[in-house]
Amino acid sequence: MGAAATSTRLSIFPLTGAVLYPGLQLPLHIFEPRYRAMVSDSLARDRRIAMIQPQAPAEGAPLFRIGCVGRIAEVEALEDGRYNLLLEGVCRFRMIRELDVTTPFRQIEAELIEDDMGEALSPVERASFEREARHFADAQGYAVDWDSVSRLDDMSLINGVSQIAPFDAAAKQALLEAASLAQRCELLVQLMQFFGRRDSDDGGRVTLQ
Repeated sequence: MGAAATSTRLSIFPLTGAVLYPGLQLPLHIFEPRYRAMVSDSLARDRRIAMIQPQAPAEGAPLFRIGCVGRIAEVEALEDGRYNLLLEGVCRFRMIRELDVTTPFRQIEAELIEDDMGEALSPVERASFEREARHFADAQGYAVDWDSVSRLDDMSLINGVSQIAPFDAAAKQALLEAASLAQRCELLVQLMQFFGRRDSDDGGRVTLQ
């Protein structure tokens, strides 16, 4: 991972359980007036929206420090003012401070993190991950096209699973904050083992939030 090099002002969409990674996509349905205003502002400027998780599901809750900048790649403006968006992850960021603003949506000052998008796993790390992923998917009853999975590059595979994994918000945040692809892969394996055992013990299901 490279050092954070650029400070910037970001409009944020704080949403528990929703994370975005560079190079991946996240569909969003925007209906609250304040976030409709945020989308309008973003479309008029640079099309950027920053995804970040709040530390608690409460209005104005403190934010975690790491999130991901998304660029609006597709937008559908509905007649009643709502939007359907497709965000494409641009880069992770580290929050410096929240800004005092007059807009209905929250804004922060942040440093952009320049991740190494060419980072790869060792063959042993890749094999270990795929083995654990198969066990987890079988235990959860998920149908997975493993031939398609095997053709994914390491970055797309690990970040993609981290983004959609049915873990709680704290686990998803820990994955996002991992400093390297190898560390994220190792943590993902540990989480699949932990949540898999927990489900076996209590008969419950892992939920996103």
